[in-house]
Amino acid sequence: MTEPIRIEGLAAFNRSLKKLDADAPKGLRLALNEGANIVVDAARPMMPSRTGRARAAVTAKSTRTASRVSAGSKRVPYVPWLDYGGEGRAKGRPAYRPFEKGGRYVYPAYHAKRADIETALGQALLRVVADAGLDVD
Repeated sequence: MTEPIRIEGLAAFNRSLKKLDADAPKGLRLALNEGANIVVDAARPMMPSRTGRARAAVTAKSTRTASRVSAGSKRVPYVPWLDYGGEGRAKGRPAYRPFEKGGRYVYPAYHAKRADIETALGQALLRVVADAGLDVD
């Protein structure tokens, strides 16, 4: 599987921001969402679309210490089948789709945009620090 982007000391950074200003950690969550939205914006156009529900089900989700891209939901349970393939819920329903270990849409978008994500995360974290009133070297 793919190695995620890890930011060392992010949890401690979050705790320190919370001590400075109670609203500062919200900026950290929004900064992490910026990175995930890069993947979402790249994956959505690649996703097949009849009604647009599958594309809309690719979303960014984050906390103050983690960020992820979610594909699918209860209303759109077939998105993982679109991305990875396989038999579906019941054999033959939906039709068999060849299994693709690395996925077709979300992970390829992540791989293609990894450098952009790292740059955006770095800039967003610096912005969070500046918004908290701290000087950045």
